[in-house]
Amino acid sequence: MNAQANPAPAPATLRAEHVAKAFVSGRVRTQVLDDLSLSIDPGELTLISGPSGCGKSTLLAIMSGLQKIDTGRVFALDSELSRLDARALERFRLLHTGFVFQGFNLFPALSAREQVELPLHYLGLTRRQARERAERSLEEVGLAHRMGLKPAELSGGEKQRVAIARALAKQPQLLFADEPTSALDAASGQVIIDILHRIARHHGTTVLCVSHDPRLIGHADRVLAMEDGRILSDLRMPSTLDFTQGTAP
Repeated sequence: MNAQANPAPAPATLRAEHVAKAFVSGRVRTQVLDDLSLSIDPGELTLISGPSGCGKSTLLAIMSGLQKIDTGRVFALDSELSRLDARALERFRLLHTGFVFQGFNLFPALSAREQVELPLHYLGLTRRQARERAERSLEEVGLAHRMGLKPAELSGGEKQRVAIARALAKQPQLLFADEPTSALDAASGQVIIDILHRIARHHGTTVLCVSHDPRLIGHADRVLAMEDGRILSDLRMPSTLDFTQGTAP
């Protein structure tokens, strides 16, 4: 009897092929990405690390469709991003992606729950559906008891958790995080990376995170080290802890 074949691996949800990107200022041309290719698997937290100016944030912006490339091709969920017009690209990001930024990007006048509810209205959810989903997402990041508070009443770590809940509530297939812990202390940064890892594990979300914070390396499934617009190394990390409930202490 023939041995049962192993199941085929899930296809990559993000893929770059020979991508190049340069910025021009006057007569100065700076090559930021140079013939870069990679693929990102679903259900994993992939970390892009490297020194400031190495091109990692530009790569994140390109993979998420926020920035155009000079040459090459970028695929997200089997859609070639450069072939989408502005409206189709905006629709793609609304339906399939979530974003977490260093600066939180919260509205001062809105409560945590209202921050999370806001993008859900653009998805066509009713007010009740948006509220229920927002409350579930805030509970998942450990902020059920803080959802009525405004940003001025929250710590930096709590603000970032609100931002993650806002992205998570959209139920995205792709989650992009740009320096999500750089403005936080060690304990708050630990909580944030644990939450991102749990989202990848439990929701099957493809999480792509850019950071120069060395604390994140031990909590990623995969670490891509960049320098001068190229990927220097691609490391699979040992199995990390599976956080099943709540947030890390």
